[in-house]
Amino acid sequence: MSFLDKLGFTKLKDGLTKTKNDLFGKVNRLINAKKKIDDEFLAELEEIFLTSDMGINTSEILIDNIKERAKQNKYETEEELNTLIQEEIKKIFSDTTSEFRTFDFGIKNKPYVIMVVGVNGVGKTTSIGKLAYNFRKAGKSVLIGSADTFRAAANEQLEIWAKRAQVDIIQNPGTKDPASVAFDTVKAAISRNVDVVIIDTAGRLHNKSHLMEELKKINRVIKKVLPDAPDEVFIVIDATTGQNGLNQVQEFMNALGRITGIILTKLDGTAKGGIVLKISKELRIPVRFIGVGEQIDDLQLFESEEFIKALFEK
Repeated sequence: MSFLDKLGFTKLKDGLTKTKNDLFGKVNRLINAKKKIDDEFLAELEEIFLTSDMGINTSEILIDNIKERAKQNKYETEEELNTLIQEEIKKIFSDTTSEFRTFDFGIKNKPYVIMVVGVNGVGKTTSIGKLAYNFRKAGKSVLIGSADTFRAAANEQLEIWAKRAQVDIIQNPGTKDPASVAFDTVKAAISRNVDVVIIDTAGRLHNKSHLMEELKKINRVIKKVLPDAPDEVFIVIDATTGQNGLNQVQEFMNALGRITGIILTKLDGTAKGGIVLKISKELRIPVRFIGVGEQIDDLQLFESEEFIKALFEK
């Protein structure tokens, strides 16, 4: 592991401290106390999973799989039990493993258009700034489109983040038509030979039909310039909101037809990091990035093995 990899892993571990201390602290204490898999052990383990926001379905699947394996082999030492639980958690992620390994991921189209959606307050603007920063740091040219024309402060906030990330931004404070800003941004990206375009969108309540219609319009207008765009539709959700966050994903999915990835913010502020497993199992949408801090470099590519290692490593 290189120095930069170690630095990133340290940030990940630090950001997941609350979840590690709560969820996997309880798991380790249970393993130390029981040292064998019986009905009482499984019942207590399921309760721990549920309190971490893994959800009923995901928790039941994990418990059933652990129970089935325990019938075939004896797991009596702390190390054996820990390994068993980690292996079963890894399987939850197997169907939704992120393709991205670095921010210099395989961009097939240029410009590579990313549309970012989500309700207000989840960290959408900051996530866009952090995404832009990481892409630029990976050697990609980036252009941000400020298509949240409904909030007076949205342009100003995004402009601040664009400056921090040292990337260009397309704005039109004089218009209330977000689709026109998206159109201008993609056209500008083509003329400037930009690698990555990130389109911000309005984030009012996700159950407002007119907002969803605006998102559909942005989607249509982008396709007029680039028929296969957007290449990605990322939704930003707040890890602390639990089931409400999953409901938001479904609403946006219904409106846009697809969500290609999730940016999960504020993981450092919750002990309920088990929601990552719930998202992966129930929504079948990969978590692409996780936010584990407030700094511009605290948005990390999500890798399930690193995530599990950060939680279990002593």
